[in-house]
Amino acid sequence: MKDICCIGHITKDKIITPRKTVYMAGGTSFYFSYAFNHLPKDASFQLVTKLGESEMESAEAMRRVGIDVLTFPSRHTVYFENKYGENQNERTQRVLERADPFTIEEMSTLDAKVFHLGSLLSDDFSPEVIKYLSSKGRISIDAQGFLREVRGEQVFAIDWADKLQILAHTDIIKVNEHEMEVITGLTDPRKAAERLAEWGVKEVVVTLGSYGSLILAEGKFYEIPAYEPHDIVDATGCGDTYSAGYLWCRSQGKGYDESGRFAAAMCTLKLEHTGPFDRTIEDVLEIVNK
Repeated sequence: MKDICCIGHITKDKIITPRKTVYMAGGTSFYFSYAFNHLPKDASFQLVTKLGESEMESAEAMRRVGIDVLTFPSRHTVYFENKYGENQNERTQRVLERADPFTIEEMSTLDAKVFHLGSLLSDDFSPEVIKYLSSKGRISIDAQGFLREVRGEQVFAIDWADKLQILAHTDIIKVNEHEMEVITGLTDPRKAAERLAEWGVKEVVVTLGSYGSLILAEGKFYEIPAYEPHDIVDATGCGDTYSAGYLWCRSQGKGYDESGRFAAAMCTLKLEHTGPFDRTIEDVLEIVNK
């Protein structure tokens, strides 16, 4: 049995920033897995993904650095274009290709304590798949993909059609300030977190960009600071890096506040370069302990 199993599509990404344009693999599962792989192997991990035959090299590259990857074939690979302005908290997206959703049959052989679902689009995981996985382990969800509807090539924020059904089976959720408002209709992070808890989520994590993050668990709020980076280069994958750090800490039995601070420090280091998190736990702890 794995401690953490991340399930999600690897993508082809075109990242446009004011400084340059970069082409690379990406997606929640990609950034989460690389970040998790740079932490001590105190927690066992597996990535489960689906992608087109032409992009299988992305999975092979991950295996070469020691990541346990299980792949399922898809007719296409998700192809995202992410465009950032000077404010890295804001981006526009286009989807040029879509991959096939995950199925219960594909999930049947998985065995983990926690399943982290890295959705990219609203139909990646059906309520039936999530309910099935919740019978096998705890469910951690990154909400962003459940709120993305593709019309043509454009991505639009939508409400989460099956949210009450899915959140009833969700143990941990991560949302940013925009996602929490779409899901709950509330703009106050504390009230939004409380609403998500009322719907059944046991640990609610609200990331607020440069304002830090907020965690609600067991009826108590924890305010997590944002650590200032030396330079802001690329925010792509920061939320996934946060999730990796948070779940790694929680799998070690660390508390909510300590886990949030560790995750926030990982985000700071990720902001300083393009690509997935590539630093060490010593680098993370140096920021936390300052």
